[in-house]
Amino acid sequence: MAHLIRHKISNKLTNAAHTVTNKSQAKVSGVFARLGFQAATDEEGLGFAECDDLDYDYRQGMQMDVLQGEEEGGHMEGEGGLEGDSHYQRDGTGRRASSLKTGGSLDEDKPKITTWEAGWNVTNAIQGMFVLGLPYAILHGGYLGLFLIIFAAVVCCYTGKILIACLYEENEDGIKVRVRDSYVDIANACCAPRFPALGGHVVNVAQIIELVMTCILYVVVSGNLMYNSFPGFPVSQKAWSVVATVALLPCAFLKNLKAVSKFSLLCTVAHIIINILVVAYCLSRARDWAWEKVKFYIDVKKFPISIGIIVFSYTSQIFLPSLEGNMQKPNEFHCMMEWSHIAACVLKGLFALVAYLTWADATKEVITDNLPSTIRAVVNIFLVSKALLSYPLPFFAAVEVLEKSFFQDGGRALFPDCYGPNGQLKSWGLGLRIALVVFTLLMAVFVPHFALLMGLTGSLTGAGLCFLLPSLFHLKLQWRNLLWHHVFFDVAIFVIGGICAISGFIHSIEGLIEAFRYNLHD
Repeated sequence: MAHLIRHKISNKLTNAAHTVTNKSQAKVSGVFARLGFQAATDEEGLGFAECDDLDYDYRQGMQMDVLQGEEEGGHMEGEGGLEGDSHYQRDGTGRRASSLKTGGSLDEDKPKITTWEAGWNVTNAIQGMFVLGLPYAILHGGYLGLFLIIFAAVVCCYTGKILIACLYEENEDGIKVRVRDSYVDIANACCAPRFPALGGHVVNVAQIIELVMTCILYVVVSGNLMYNSFPGFPVSQKAWSVVATVALLPCAFLKNLKAVSKFSLLCTVAHIIINILVVAYCLSRARDWAWEKVKFYIDVKKFPISIGIIVFSYTSQIFLPSLEGNMQKPNEFHCMMEWSHIAACVLKGLFALVAYLTWADATKEVITDNLPSTIRAVVNIFLVSKALLSYPLPFFAAVEVLEKSFFQDGGRALFPDCYGPNGQLKSWGLGLRIALVVFTLLMAVFVPHFALLMGLTGSLTGAGLCFLLPSLFHLKLQWRNLLWHHVFFDVAIFVIGGICAISGFIHSIEGLIEAFRYNLHD
């Protein structure tokens, strides 16, 4: 009996000593984190598991949460675990803290998409409405325009891969584990520990501007195409935009990416039909193709506009973290990116070349304007369908960014959760989504010279989100694992992306000034 009592006392003393030691280490780590020092590395004696548990709290400046959890008894499993720990789970084995609904609706309850569905989403994003402007890029760039189509596909595929690589870290066994959840988490990790939330704010603002402006563009294009398709109807372009927005109101009820994938599939079908109609007409005039018009020269003043058209047609990075996180097999992400970008590169190159050879120097900014009036009406109807079907993907992504930033930020959100206890969207949350749809309509109706404004926005946010930030984040977070050629690629992409952004910004500003000065219309 005495031996049993001594054994229990010894165990209690040992547990108390371990608790004091853990608290002391946590306090010291918190002090160093606040002073601006990085968390300890594996070589310095702190295991990956401990780093993994503490990293999220370092970045958010909430290190004392660890002490609070220990003082409550250390029963993390019973309480759902540390927020950072649950935030770091992968492949449906855990939950993301930012995605937890009030009543315990977990992220793994959301339907996952297959690799093919993810590929359809990416294809829809990079085979958008701007494909119809690629022949105009060949007009001002010749063979260099064709080269740029290939080059942009390679670069955007690479930056998409390195952006997803920044979501992962290797554990002590050399296995890659998803420790970040979004573009914002990557940015916060790069700015930690001095400015743990600065990067996330910058990325959120850029993403929201890019996504909302893309939605506005689809509304503008829908109204413009319908107005030009039926010029005899007593309906203005603004009225057609209102009709298009009414058709888009059901987007406010979207709950997950599964439904968006179905829209993307239909959108791809519409895009294929458009390409077939245009290419079929071009092939019917193959005997008149002007091969001698394709030259090795560029129009110095207008080629930067062509660069913007080509680069913007490949942008999909803002969707990728959410897309990869919703895939059933994330290990197939690289393969999906490669075949989707290869297919896009081949189709875009052939489409641009065949269309330019058909109309040569008469090629217009939107190639459908070159078609005869009868064919043009049919193609424009399919274009409107494509624009309306393309709207849900950027809209869903914008809603997701807004909800995570202002309504679901792990208890630190500015506003209460817009989801009920059973995971159902509250009425005022639905109202905010409808307000976003209406906002895209108002901007499409009242903002003049939208094409130039979109070019300006793309130069600032598109180049930053697709070229500058992925390469910079990759260098910062994966520096110890990079080979020399990875460093070279990242630096080269950063420099080229910066030049394209500055050039596009300058030419867009000049275009806006000229448009307002001479009262030009888009």
